Amino acid sequence: MSSTGFVPPPYPYDRLDEIVAIAKQHEGGAVDLSIGTPCDPPPPEVLAALTAGDTARGYPASIGSLAFRQAAAGWIERRLGATVDPVTELAAVVGTKEFVASTPQYLKLRDPSKDTVLYPAISYPTYEMGATLAGCRAVPYETLDEISGDDASRALCVWVNSPGNPTGELHDLAAAAAWGRARGIPVLSDECYAEFTWSGGPTTILREGSQGVLAVHSLSKRDNFAGARIGFFAGDAELVHYLREVRKHAGLMPPGPVQAAAIVALGDDAHVDVQRERYLRRLVRLREILVSLGYPCELPAGAFYLWVPVAGGDAWAAARDLAERIGIVVSPGDFYGARSAGYLRVAAVQPDDRIELAASRITA
Repeated sequence: MSSTGFVPPPYPYDRLDEIVAIAKQHEGGAVDLSIGTPCDPPPPEVLAALTAGDTARGYPASIGSLAFRQAAAGWIERRLGATVDPVTELAAVVGTKEFVASTPQYLKLRDPSKDTVLYPAISYPTYEMGATLAGCRAVPYETLDEISGDDASRALCVWVNSPGNPTGELHDLAAAAAWGRARGIPVLSDECYAEFTWSGGPTTILREGSQGVLAVHSLSKRDNFAGARIGFFAGDAELVHYLREVRKHAGLMPPGPVQAAAIVALGDDAHVDVQRERYLRRLVRLREILVSLGYPCELPAGAFYLWVPVAGGDAWAAARDLAERIGIVVSPGDFYGARSAGYLRVAAVQPDDRIELAASRITA
């Protein structure tokens, strides 16, 4: 039976099967640097907290326990230099990807007169998909100043991402907050890589105050806790209240044991400092490897990806070349928007010994 309705496109990383198969032919198998999934262990205290107490028995609070929200607010103040009220300006999410994908549909219900989601032209693909799933127009932009008056007047929200995935660029969050406030457009600031800022220190849009903005944060990258699916959003009290209430009805509840473990993770900065050193060391080493293979690139200002321009612009051919020569799997740039088709994204998410395995194949 045929359908003229929505047909989900192939999931980006499912398109890598051919390249994975090529890389697997090397002794020792493929070294997967495509998906930004952590490979290092969470702190043992965090894992222990998953089984401590009795947080699994009852239904967890959809908005997050008060203790979780206080821990998140304390982290924002301690590490990012901003203040939010954990009672009225912060709520938990079941991993930030679901928040990115689902929020446009909730904003559309709130204001049916608007139909547009603005998002960076080179970016995490879920910004665009969230708009599509909401039945909205997904409109990419290179700079906020290039957004037309018509698109701005129709906008439910504008996404910003700093440090950015996949480029690692840092953006002017103060300017983004001012742009959104001047037009009455909520600014949703994805700050999941804030702790991994190499050029300057971590920051947040919340330094500009909470009016009209939401900051979105995840424990996936900071704490190597991606499998636990926990994060939070914080900012404008009215918007936080609306999203908290609608998300309750949707049954979006981070598991109680995960919230308990997240409290421990958010209270400990030492393991994050260790992780920062790991990622920076791996980025430097991966850049050396790529340069030696004829793929010059620069270290990013933030996040844990190398954004590699491809001579001639054929990123898929370059990805196959790297799989054939040293058995690594990387992401072609078109995963992150049509304007990035001539690039590769290389994630520093394999242990040092796996990266050295790939390096050893250069001379083999």
